[in-house]
Amino acid sequence: MDLLRSVKDRSDETEFYTPLPDGYRPGSVKYVAVFGTVMSGLGKGIFSSSLAKLLKDKGLRVSPIKLEGYLNVDSGTLNPYRHGEVFVLDDGMETDMDLGTYERMLDQDLTRANFATSGQIFSSILHKERAGSYLGRDVQMIPHVTGEVKLRLRELAVRSQADVVFVEVGGTVGDIENMFYIEALRELNYEEGGTVAFVALTYILAPPALGEQKSKAAQLGVKRLMEHGIQPAIIACRAEQPVVDKVRQKISVYTNVPLRRVFSMHDLPSIYLLPEAMREAQLDSEMVQLLNLGGKVNSAMDARAAIQWERFSSRIRQASRSVAIGITGKYTALRDSYASIIKALEHAGAANDCRVDVHWIDTTDLTDDTAAAAMADVDGVIVPGGFGVRGTAGKIACIRHARENKMPFLGICLGFQMAVLEFARNVCGLAGADSTELNPECEHPVVDILPEQKKIEGLGGNMRLGGQDIDVTPGTLAAELFKNAKRVRMRFRHRYEVDPKYVPQLEQAGLVFSGRHPVHPIMQILELPRDVHPYFVGTQAHPCLTSRPLRPQPMFVGLVAEALKRRAAQDNPKPQPQTV
Repeated sequence: MDLLRSVKDRSDETEFYTPLPDGYRPGSVKYVAVFGTVMSGLGKGIFSSSLAKLLKDKGLRVSPIKLEGYLNVDSGTLNPYRHGEVFVLDDGMETDMDLGTYERMLDQDLTRANFATSGQIFSSILHKERAGSYLGRDVQMIPHVTGEVKLRLRELAVRSQADVVFVEVGGTVGDIENMFYIEALRELNYEEGGTVAFVALTYILAPPALGEQKSKAAQLGVKRLMEHGIQPAIIACRAEQPVVDKVRQKISVYTNVPLRRVFSMHDLPSIYLLPEAMREAQLDSEMVQLLNLGGKVNSAMDARAAIQWERFSSRIRQASRSVAIGITGKYTALRDSYASIIKALEHAGAANDCRVDVHWIDTTDLTDDTAAAAMADVDGVIVPGGFGVRGTAGKIACIRHARENKMPFLGICLGFQMAVLEFARNVCGLAGADSTELNPECEHPVVDILPEQKKIEGLGGNMRLGGQDIDVTPGTLAAELFKNAKRVRMRFRHRYEVDPKYVPQLEQAGLVFSGRHPVHPIMQILELPRDVHPYFVGTQAHPCLTSRPLRPQPMFVGLVAEALKRRAAQDNPKPQPQTV
């Protein structure tokens, strides 16, 4: 910490290059750094967000950041098959799906400051080099790249006024692309006198042929982290079944981590049960002690939060009824492509005291003739967003079946657009109605690219992104769902819109646009009147992005509620009057 007080930001006389943002006081902020070993996909974001939630429950201010190793500037152009869904923040930043986990668990809106990629880091360094900011120094991985990483973390600490910054390092220890992140965190801990608590997630193998859990891969993975100068304070052991004491003891002995801090992070029915398991293992208390934050803990606030969360989680554990919701699309082979939708349904299920069973409907080859069979086992359907032509005809077929058979329906982004096209073709009689994204030469371009977007070039930069206000029409189903709020805010990620010149014709045929942009002629929410259909709703937005466990998104709550009514009506049909 002394060296930070004595070193200038720029100097060719020292190797201690470590720029500090204005207002930052070294040692005043604590950090928790989470790494993964053995394999990727262990749930670092789930563990980190759950622990951060427990500290927030105690009255501490927390702020997370995800450090990604890839060279993309953001996640906007990443393939869902490789990286799961793109999560859009309110400020328009396209991020990794883990940011969604943090927002949901913490009930906290994040910004672009909470997400960094190697592409961002290197771009910033090269810009500074061209501007002469390094005063002629040769720019190196150490100290300049690691210095830029530390600067990002400290800037977030200042901006968020956090007591604790949670740092999740993407990838696995040993990957070339995240080595400089690991080194930066080691330096941060060194410079600030031990203010960083390190957490390692590892994997406990359980080969069926052996019939027991094996810890050697986990031991070697953590050893690899220790070779980088990182001594974990807590180790979370991922496994299908609870990790036995013998394995936890081995991990403890080989890593210098007390047994009470070797946590069994085994599979649970829901990620929302993890905070309670961590609280029961007293990991939150251990972390408070490690970071020396006991004086800032609000015990009364912690107790209230624990009771509130237990009420929510008990509805997940004890749901006695279920409902089936179909999700249509072409990415159904990878569930992470629809992570926010799945979580929003889980939130809505808890709000309706039921379990939501998701049925995946691949629309690639669906037609009007086969849609009914594909949807025979569901009580409601969601047509989500997506890009490209493949599968869109099948989505339209599903929407037609839902509309004509009064099946609860929710269209999201592309699903909203497909609902408009289905209505235009089959109700308004516009046989050539289409989207210029799918058919640029269509006879009726009912869905077209936004005029203001036509001037923007580049796949990653010409979309309408982030939070937008929506004016809600009084007396509509949308108004009912949002408790008669006149204006609501949701998040968007799209290029194409309903062409305003077709709106009067669609409305005359019975389609209601119950949510609109406050200024521009942009349709944001559609619905059918309740006397025509029990629940037919669509939105150009992605409402799932703002659903939270204790504040479920109203459109999903309404969908599940109507699906339950449909299920009940089918299970208990009204007796038919007997003829004499």
